[in-house]
Amino acid sequence: MVRKVVILGGGESGTGAAILAKKLGYDVFLSDKGRLGDAYRDVLEREGICWEEGGHTEKKILAADLVVKSPGIPDSLPLVAILRRQGIEVISEIEWAGRHSDARMICITGSNGKTTTTLLLWHLLNRAGKDAGLAGNVGNSLAAQVATGSHKMYVVELSSFQLDGIYHFKADIAILTNITPDHLDRYGYCFENYVDSKFRILNNMDPQGLFIFGSDSGCVQEKVQHLAVVPETAAFTYTGKPKSENGAWMEGAELVARLDCREFRIHRDRISLRGRHNLYNAMAAVLAAMRIGLNDEEIADGLESFPQVEHRLETVAVKKGVTYINDSKATNVDSAWYALDSMTGPVVWIAGGTDKGNDYLTLEALVKQKVKVLVAMGTDNQKLLQAFSGICPVEDTHSLAAAMEQVQRYAVEGDTVLLSPCCASFDLFRNYEDRGRQFKEQVNKL
Repeated sequence: MVRKVVILGGGESGTGAAILAKKLGYDVFLSDKGRLGDAYRDVLEREGICWEEGGHTEKKILAADLVVKSPGIPDSLPLVAILRRQGIEVISEIEWAGRHSDARMICITGSNGKTTTTLLLWHLLNRAGKDAGLAGNVGNSLAAQVATGSHKMYVVELSSFQLDGIYHFKADIAILTNITPDHLDRYGYCFENYVDSKFRILNNMDPQGLFIFGSDSGCVQEKVQHLAVVPETAAFTYTGKPKSENGAWMEGAELVARLDCREFRIHRDRISLRGRHNLYNAMAAVLAAMRIGLNDEEIADGLESFPQVEHRLETVAVKKGVTYINDSKATNVDSAWYALDSMTGPVVWIAGGTDKGNDYLTLEALVKQKVKVLVAMGTDNQKLLQAFSGICPVEDTHSLAAAMEQVQRYAVEGDTVLLSPCCASFDLFRNYEDRGRQFKEQVNKL
């Protein structure tokens, strides 16, 4: 019987898990190795939840009946290993929330496109008057929202780290946009381990659930074919037409989606988002919206009215004829590929950061075609320098200020300055949001 719940990590996820545990009447203790943010500290104090920061008190943590671990804490942490050896269950905040909610869960994962797809689907639902919460990697903590019983359904963005900690959690609709190599440092540099983590989104799904997946992602298609049991499926593709009865595809300039003996069509120019990758995202969101019950007019209205997503191909400004685009959320090679693919003029490309085992080979053709100069920005740019020095001019910089100086040397009217880093942000910034916002501040000062 669970009596004492310990929360490891005091960010959005951990604080939300603590709020839910308190609401349920458990003895709760939250421990964070770093420093708690002021807003989270205030919430814990207000809720009367005991907490510590700046380190873990092992004795208190090992007294737990259940531990809810924030997704940023790896399973390889010695403390987590000790907990499991002692038979103490360690789960994610998503699992914890799911155990205490009967709301409908629409869950989105993938290496790329999951944030845009999540926000787009949530926009479609809310625009149509549906009672839907936004949670997971975007929005507020799912556990905190469950604690208040605030919504009948949730649109939940799930990272592989969050999926690693689910055991009984069930998605009613699961979307897997694609899988490309990412976070390999967390998965023993084994791509298959990462793929398996993403496919945990199917765990516990009922046969009447709907699995929406991008069939142009080769490893996704292959994995689906070898699964013993899958729920009802709907594939989306840009390059042809799905073999299954349900799915979405491009027919000339029209996006077509077919599900439950119903067909929806919309011209690509009516969709507010631009670029091939965003058509993929729109396909996935449309299929989910159709299953939830939105009519054609509601879906079309949502697709037309959806605003830009911050840090994802976000146009910051046009200064002296130079367009500045913030794509800071592009933390892997595939995201940067789609960004470069969508560019129509010469590109001054800012890339770099904490390398996650990247293979830059797939970018070579696009860089040759579109990039006039690569401004490498990071504490260690050797891998970028080696990959692209023979393809385009490369400037080696180690701060945003230095990178912007190089940008001003090269960018002329008609060019696009694209921050699409390919890498994590933790060498120079707190996170990708911090990187994107600092970039926007620098651009707006020009």
